[in-house]
Amino acid sequence: MLFGVTMPTLPPGRRPLSPGSRAGLGAALVLLAVVSAVELADGPRAHFVGLLAAVPFLAAVFAFWQTVLVAGVLATVVGTIFVGSDSAQGMAGPVTIAGIILATGIAATVATIRQRQADRIVELQKLAAVAQQAVLRDVGPRVGALAVAGRYISATAAADIGGDLYEALDTPYGVRIIIGDVRGKGLDAVRLASIVLGSYRHVAYERADLKMMVADLDRAVARSVGDEDFVTAALVEERGGTLTIVNCGHPAPLLLRRGQVIPLEPPSPAPPLGFMPEVKVRVERLEPGDRLLLFTDGLGEARREGEFFPTADRAWRLLGHGTVGDGLASLEAALVDWVHGRLEDDIALVLLEYAGPDDGPTVPMPSWEVGAAGS
Repeated sequence: MLFGVTMPTLPPGRRPLSPGSRAGLGAALVLLAVVSAVELADGPRAHFVGLLAAVPFLAAVFAFWQTVLVAGVLATVVGTIFVGSDSAQGMAGPVTIAGIILATGIAATVATIRQRQADRIVELQKLAAVAQQAVLRDVGPRVGALAVAGRYISATAAADIGGDLYEALDTPYGVRIIIGDVRGKGLDAVRLASIVLGSYRHVAYERADLKMMVADLDRAVARSVGDEDFVTAALVEERGGTLTIVNCGHPAPLLLRRGQVIPLEPPSPAPPLGFMPEVKVRVERLEPGDRLLLFTDGLGEARREGEFFPTADRAWRLLGHGTVGDGLASLEAALVDWVHGRLEDDIALVLLEYAGPDDGPTVPMPSWEVGAAGS
């Protein structure tokens, strides 16, 4: 008679069970079958019926409250069958069945609370995605004379945003790009990243001198953080085939040229934004086909079994083919494979390609770049 109990079917028009509900109901049915098998093997006395109270709680781990009620009803029916077949139960039998019913109610409540929390997390993830779009706007595919692609790789599966930042703008002074990394994590890092990007999007159009831009950004950071907070950043400017870089404590960009990978280290080190950096510019003449990789230190710190990802050694093979978007996709795939999918820190990547001088109006070169370019 036990196996005559059948599963209730969904009424017409009802949606099928979710994967979580199917998993919860399946686990509950397995436990129900195990307890039933033990009872049948034990003989006519109902010694283990009380264990059926665990059936709805097991379903509540994964399933919606409706599925928990189904599991609880099945447990109650099966328990009633076993108790009814044991005449020696007395008052213990009804008390046991009442306990199963009470457990079903509690489990359904737990499942409801869990589902509300899960729905809340989903909403927060949607808000994080909207915040990311507001903070990190899409760049490219072309900005001025440069093909540009950006990529943000989150170390946390549940969050797509952090303290890494980038932006590319076509300004009256040429194409300007920033990449940066905020010290710390969480909402404070996101807030400071948004402040830096907001300031950058303003001063990039107002300041002809990258050094003045650095001073403006440093003041914006200093007004918004504590004594131990800072932002590493690299600012890049391309105008008329001349590349100008200022670096504030950030990893040096990599220039990819004719199969070679050249780190563009600054003439002298400078502290991050927030510590009043005194920067010196580095100037390079670009050649058609040159590519430039900007990245945050999460790339340099990615490792497996103590061995760091060989960025410089593999950069040309990974980044020197297809479009700049293809190159970043290859780099990300190789990186994730290297660390077996477990990154320690978020990573921001920007890849640029110089196609050659465009036919637009000539942007005058600043005096300090003229001297540096000729040396």
